[in-house]
Amino acid sequence: MRGVVFDGKRTEVVDDLDIRDPGPGEVLVAVAAAGLCHSDLSVIDGTIPFPVPVVLGHEGAGVVEAVGAGVNHVAPGDHVSLSTLASCGACAQCDRGRPTMCRKAIGMPGQPFSRGGKPLYQFASNSAFAERTLVKAVQAVKIPADLPLTSAALIGCGVVTGVGAVLNRAKVDRGDSVVVIGTGGIGLNVIQGARIAGSLKIVAVDSNPDKEAVARQFGATHFLTSTEGVKEILPHGADHVFECVGRTELIRTAVDLLDRHGQAILLGVPAATAEASFLVSSMFLDKSILGCRYGSSRPQRDIALYAELYREGRLLLDELVTETYPVEDFAKAADDAHHGRVARGVLVF
Repeated sequence: MRGVVFDGKRTEVVDDLDIRDPGPGEVLVAVAAAGLCHSDLSVIDGTIPFPVPVVLGHEGAGVVEAVGAGVNHVAPGDHVSLSTLASCGACAQCDRGRPTMCRKAIGMPGQPFSRGGKPLYQFASNSAFAERTLVKAVQAVKIPADLPLTSAALIGCGVVTGVGAVLNRAKVDRGDSVVVIGTGGIGLNVIQGARIAGSLKIVAVDSNPDKEAVARQFGATHFLTSTEGVKEILPHGADHVFECVGRTELIRTAVDLLDRHGQAILLGVPAATAEASFLVSSMFLDKSILGCRYGSSRPQRDIALYAELYREGRLLLDELVTETYPVEDFAKAADDAHHGRVARGVLVF
């Protein structure tokens, strides 16, 4: 079968991947569509260290092809959106409703794929850039069959991370002010999360002026090409500032833009060794810097919720899909994503 493989030096679309049958508690999914996220590019450029060779992709949707013993919540033929959280469901963190903190879901990549008899790693317990992938049952979330799979593919990372960061981690309240630095796939979902939460002022910041129209479509009340104008809109600072780019100087800027009791939420991914600075004295007015993994989500609950919000017209998905690419055009899709030409490109099989 076809898939996108990174061997540590180059990325190629291959057609000779194999995948094993599902074991107990596993689900085999025929992937229909997969969003191309900057995290995939970060594996290729080394920002995110990951063992190789690896089948890329972590944001996808498809149709269940087979299930292993003990899987009851999905069946062959069901449409599913895929989560990256291979959480165990039994540890203390899972029991507290924090599957993003499950240690079984962090740093333990499996190898369900092989090529020429040699095993390949699975990226983010998902590897949606393959015609079929194998996930834990908890990662397959049933969605309505009338939800387009090219749109549903984006729920499992971009939407869960961006909207989840607003609702689950920052807990943005009605009337709060929000600044979003970077309006790519994650930033746009932060914007619409803030809109859903009832934020009155949502200031989108992006150096590319061409992104203003889509930012406003998703809910931005203001658009700036730099952070310099934020204080004119919010003289006292913002209640919440979301850094969605992954640059350390912007992390400092996010902290500096906060009002008293404000929160800076870090969603962008800098290099693993990157360090950021801030004025310690500025933090004594109850300001906070919050890390956020995967929108602090509970996927079986959140993905189903976002699917229903989409059906009600309250959450935008179709508008995120800037362009679809046959998987053979991965190189073009990656180049478009790298240069910010698309909010979210989607690979289709």
